[in-house]
Amino acid sequence: MNILVLMKRTFDTEEKIVIEDNQISEESVEFIINPYDEYAIEEAIKLRDDHGGEVTVLSLGPEDGEKELRTALAMGADKGILIGDEALFGDEFKVSHVIAEVAKRESYDIILGGNVSVDNGAGQVAPRVAELLDIPQVTTITKLTVEGTKAIAEKDVEGDLEVIETTLPALFTAQQGLNEPRYPSLPGIMKAKKKPLERITSEDVSLPDDLSSKTEVVSLSLPPKKEAGRILEGETEEKVKELVELLSHEAKVL
Repeated sequence: MNILVLMKRTFDTEEKIVIEDNQISEESVEFIINPYDEYAIEEAIKLRDDHGGEVTVLSLGPEDGEKELRTALAMGADKGILIGDEALFGDEFKVSHVIAEVAKRESYDIILGGNVSVDNGAGQVAPRVAELLDIPQVTTITKLTVEGTKAIAEKDVEGDLEVIETTLPALFTAQQGLNEPRYPSLPGIMKAKKKPLERITSEDVSLPDDLSSKTEVVSLSLPPKKEAGRILEGETEEKVKELVELLSHEAKVL
């Protein structure tokens, strides 16, 4: 079974976000594998171990992203692909086209990615890649079973469970609860240093001349600070009336 995992390098979720010159400052910031992509990597490794084959982890981002790719290799992936050419960077539209073109070079039975990235929360790249490759996709899965060329995925649907059966090749995005990602072992870290890592530049992929981003970040700002809560006093009936009044005239949400 040939499996491709789409992985993104993101800020550590514990980092304090600082905006300078309408951009997020990367000074002294720690980067990690996007947490939802860790579920995808773990699931790919488990499927490879159960069914045989190979796991390739692909990341589009700066050359520094090799560190996170090596971490994925230390977890157990077999090889990595780093698209580190800034000419190939862009919004979800452009990035998905670049990744799809690279994915076409091999025949993958399964493509896995995180449900969403914790930095921009778009959740668009993986579904767009599936559309460009013209393969089925199931998003936000919490369980995946493969039987031959058939896959059965479970996903949360607002508190309920949906079971979807599809044929391979197919793309899936991982939701929290799919598995428990492993930590890289010391032998895994040592092996990861020697595992193959391919670097892709704009000269390695054939893309349309007019492939440019369709969106532009006009401004970037932090959300307003949370104000202190307010406790209503009095009897329950009085508190309900006051709450409705506040929601209607102060918060203007009713």
